[in-house]
Amino acid sequence: MDASLGNLFARSALDSAIRSTKPPRYKCGISKACPEKHFAFKMASGAANVVGPKICLEDNVLMSGVKNNVGRGINIALVNGKTGEVIDTKFFDMWGGDVAPFIEFLKTIQDGTVVLMATYDDGATKLTDEARRLIAELGSTSITSLGFRDNWVFCGGKGIKTKSPFEQHIKNNKETNKYEGWPEVVEMEGCIPQKQD
Repeated sequence: MDASLGNLFARSALDSAIRSTKPPRYKCGISKACPEKHFAFKMASGAANVVGPKICLEDNVLMSGVKNNVGRGINIALVNGKTGEVIDTKFFDMWGGDVAPFIEFLKTIQDGTVVLMATYDDGATKLTDEARRLIAELGSTSITSLGFRDNWVFCGGKGIKTKSPFEQHIKNNKETNKYEGWPEVVEMEGCIPQKQD
């Protein structure tokens, strides 16, 4: 074998060794693969009143500033719990808006629907006890204490009988806020069990 062919083999072996050390990429950029019959998700709350929240499911960005479908308040994506298909995405202004359309929207969510929510700017000022109760019924435990400019992300479901393990909440606290007047962004990822018949 001539030297140039030997060098080519050596370089090829080195190239494949380098490629194999590159970490694998999982759906939505999460840190590990989800088991079969699970949906991968990753989400982040908004950053202060500057960068909107982002919600990704199965490598499909459902809501983001780039998609121009997020807004101040509570951003919500509804997904079919069996198929993973998007049912709807909306945002409800909980600072200057009216809570009534949000309550009506929450009441229309069908059993078996995966519900993903993320705050941006302020998601709590206009929340009423009824709105908080409806969100708690989706599996949230932090919604009862969600306050002015808190950052919160939540993934739950209509018809679940337990509290959701998918929830992150950071209180707005001027002593610990990362941004002037706002806490740091909260991020969360995980694997949602697919609804079985």
